[in-house]
Amino acid sequence: MSNTVFCRKYQQELPALPFPPLPGKQGQEIQATVSKQAWEEWQALQTRLINEKHLNMLEPEARAYLMEQMQRFLDNETTDQAEGYVPPSQA
Repeated sequence: MSNTVFCRKYQQELPALPFPPLPGKQGQEIQATVSKQAWEEWQALQTRLINEKHLNMLEPEARAYLMEQMQRFLDNETTDQAEGYVPPSQA
């Protein structure tokens, strides 16, 4: 495994994830195509979505929703945003 990956979100070589972030084939694909920076940004958005939308991660619908949002985020498509969220730079 190289220390960089061609990131599908940013379309450039960036530092790679040190290990697959999810189990199985999907985790391996993410490790091979998503940079550490993009994954960390997704995790921050995921946390905001879970908290602001009061998602119950025990519900299959909530997990499916997050997986869809993850794919959209990593593919540079429009994603849902947490209502009322103000970035720290604008607070």
